[in-house]
Amino acid sequence: MTETGTYPQRRYRPPAGACDMLLIRHGASEPAHPDRPFPLKDGHGDPALAPEGQAQAQQVASRLGGHPIDALYVTTLRRTHQTAAPLARALGLTPEVEPDLREVCLGEWDAGIYRKMVADNHPVIQRMHETQDWGVIPGAESAAIFGARVRAGIERIAARHGGQTVAVVAHGGTIAMALALAAGAGAFTFTGADNGSISRLVIADGRWIIRGFNDCAHLDG
Repeated sequence: MTETGTYPQRRYRPPAGACDMLLIRHGASEPAHPDRPFPLKDGHGDPALAPEGQAQAQQVASRLGGHPIDALYVTTLRRTHQTAAPLARALGLTPEVEPDLREVCLGEWDAGIYRKMVADNHPVIQRMHETQDWGVIPGAESAAIFGARVRAGIERIAARHGGQTVAVVAHGGTIAMALALAAGAGAFTFTGADNGSISRLVIADGRWIIRGFNDCAHLDG
């Protein structure tokens, strides 16, 4: 019981009418092979989950399956559908597709080539990190274009789910961009979220409030 006339500290609660959004990075996908490019879907590499990614999907479901989640979203790419499937079963929800939250398009380096270029520390990769812009890759989306579509996708979901909690299974680049937009930070500030991790964004009255990044407690051990 709180003593009258005192002002205790309290746990955070989202503002009334806010959309409480859990951003889940998909599980680990298949390794890239230079001689076996990933299939493309609308210009984006579309690998399936690797066995460890399937295990991570189960761990996400175990973590969130009893959580009061009102809606579940995925992107157009199958690794998000496969990651969401165990959670959808646990929650009794049918995932909805939000195309604007698909991964950044990597142009000529999609289909798995990007991973090799990163491993080789290619000069264009160095330039990408210096500028914090994927657009230096031939044919890739710029940070500005990517950011605009991520903002549109997030705001579209938030408008549909005021006062609710939603889970969104998306991609490392997408989550990084959403949190960078919320923080007013550089596009690459939040890159590196682990596969199967959970980040949290609260959207209320046009404000984007970061409440968590890269929560992996359900994955450890």
